Amino acid sequence: MSTRRSNYIALLAATVFLATGLIAAQGQDVDLTDRPQTTEHSINFPGFLAFSERTMEYRADRLITLDQFLELAGGHDTIILDSRSADAFAAGHIEGAINLNFSDFTERKLADVIPDRATRILIYCNNNFIDDVEPVPAKSAQLALNIPTFVNLFGYGYLNVYELGEMVSLDDDRLNWVASEEVLDHEIQTAAL
Repeated sequence: MSTRRSNYIALLAATVFLATGLIAAQGQDVDLTDRPQTTEHSINFPGFLAFSERTMEYRADRLITLDQFLELAGGHDTIILDSRSADAFAAGHIEGAINLNFSDFTERKLADVIPDRATRILIYCNNNFIDDVEPVPAKSAQLALNIPTFVNLFGYGYLNVYELGEMVSLDDDRLNWVASEEVLDHEIQTAAL
């Protein structure tokens, strides 16, 4: 058997082991002792895959409808986290959302924005919107920003994360979509031309 195939089988076995452990632990406190550790100059793709598999099981129970999302958004100790770029956020976001660009996720920056890891965090991304227009153009489904955002939040110890699990329109009356004042002023000036 080739070394590459042996490594693949070992990775698959580890993934199944982690997923089985997570399923057995459902309804109990989640043990994050094996969560990814920050090590200078380390990149661990097999570890990322294994941790993502573990997170996938946890995430499955955290996908919610827009009505549930909006109901939870009004709750105490809840934030809506938009991890798109600052420009996309300024061009439009769900009212009340805060922005931390996904590429800026570090333990320190997350702690600055969300100091209490027990805070309920609601996430959404471009692929939650059927409109496929700026500022939410569709991305490849397997590369949707919700996936790495959820995995990273979970990996940094934020376990109270819920994800918008359905597609909606920007025109949905239940949704209060807002843009920054600069963007709105620019759109008004452009429309006047």
